Amino acid sequence: MHFISFYTAILYSVVSNFYRKFADIFSSPYTMFGSKTHKSYYLSTLMLAGPIVISQLGHVLVQTIDTMIVGHFAGTIPLAAVSLAHSVFMIILVIGIGFAYGLTPLIAQNSRKNKEHCAKLLSNSLWINIICSILLFFTVFYGSVYVMEHSNQDPAVIKEAKPYLLILSISILPLMVFNTFKQFAEGLGFTKQAMNISIWGNVINIILAVIFVRGMFGIPPMGTKGVGLAALIDRSIMMVAMTAYVMKAGYFKPYMQHFRLWYLKRKEGLSIIKIGAPVALQYVFEVGAFAGAALIAGKIGAIEQASHQVAMTFAAMTYMMGSGLSSAATIKVGNSYGGQNYYRIREFARVSYHIIIIAMTFTAVIFASFHRYLPFLMTSDLNVVYVAAQLLLIAAFFQLFDGVQVIGLGVLRGMGDVYIPTIISFIAYWLIGLPIAYFLGLKTSLGINGVWYGLTIGLLSSSLLLYIRYRLTIKRVTA
Repeated sequence: MHFISFYTAILYSVVSNFYRKFADIFSSPYTMFGSKTHKSYYLSTLMLAGPIVISQLGHVLVQTIDTMIVGHFAGTIPLAAVSLAHSVFMIILVIGIGFAYGLTPLIAQNSRKNKEHCAKLLSNSLWINIICSILLFFTVFYGSVYVMEHSNQDPAVIKEAKPYLLILSISILPLMVFNTFKQFAEGLGFTKQAMNISIWGNVINIILAVIFVRGMFGIPPMGTKGVGLAALIDRSIMMVAMTAYVMKAGYFKPYMQHFRLWYLKRKEGLSIIKIGAPVALQYVFEVGAFAGAALIAGKIGAIEQASHQVAMTFAAMTYMMGSGLSSAATIKVGNSYGGQNYYRIREFARVSYHIIIIAMTFTAVIFASFHRYLPFLMTSDLNVVYVAAQLLLIAAFFQLFDGVQVIGLGVLRGMGDVYIPTIISFIAYWLIGLPIAYFLGLKTSLGINGVWYGLTIGLLSSSLLLYIRYRLTIKRVTA
């Protein structure tokens, strides 16, 4: 217990110094909102980011809803199975999301210059994502199940997780097609439609998941398979709706008149892959580290693994706030970079950092204040609630750094800088965070708390290194 208190004190000191550093770097409190010009940057960023945040939350809410429904209606073993399946599946899924994301900065940089080129980028992105989703399905089917079976997990958990993982892997295809048209629209600054589709998709997902898991209207109880089937139906509907919106909406007609389904060109395809592949690796390194943490939690015990899933679900929701703002930063910085307006690049970067620090401080206070009550939203198992409550206290620190590092990634992507940030992600998570999580989790008495301490240190490392990279890049670009 003395070691935990000592470590927490160190962590608090680091956070305090980190925040003071950022406050000194960006601006004083008197200039932060001190002029109409500055206010316009904040307002335009928030207006663009808001719908993206809600849309991004839609992806996490599918998992959150799955966790809540399974935790309340199916029990602890199915809840641990959902945690295991998500940890393995997310590594595969973020590869696809990364490739889809390669379209957004290219559209943002070219939207005002060449509409025909944007349409060609969309066509190539669509086929890249379809091919990628098929490859990812087979990766899940053959690879992820194998990893799950050979990672010393509870056999009962593995048995419950397999059918759920299979259905989730099928849903990759509709989700990837949805993301193709979503990223295209967001690159042009249209974010509300994807938000609306995500909201309605999640309403459908909740209704279907409850029906399938509990067994209503003559349908037999389906357990974890039920939430997987609900997610598949939800993502298929979202795919159809988003595709129809982009193809039919009036604003997109100047772009879509050049769209050809079978237009596949090496130049456009490579330009997407050159951005999408490093972004995919960044996601893999980060999510892979968290998946590794879930596997470490499984080695400690099923209670710890279920608790890890509960706390990670809340942390993932706050992360999506940062992810949405990061996407907005990419679009704003990308537009400015394409127009060679370096003052706007600096201002949008500064504004994005300010907003995320404020937002994550607010959520940190919520986590710290209600850590004993929030886990009850996910499960009624008192053992899981007790452990998850401890993890949420650590998450209050954890997600502060998570938000800052994702903004760094977004700003750098807007300037087309993706390779060095990928290396930074690998170093921070796989050479620093995960080894410390393994040591503290399995080699000390800290257990699952130690795993989360390790993840926090990894995120701290990433946020600092990415900020340094941003400073160096903006100096080089403006020179």
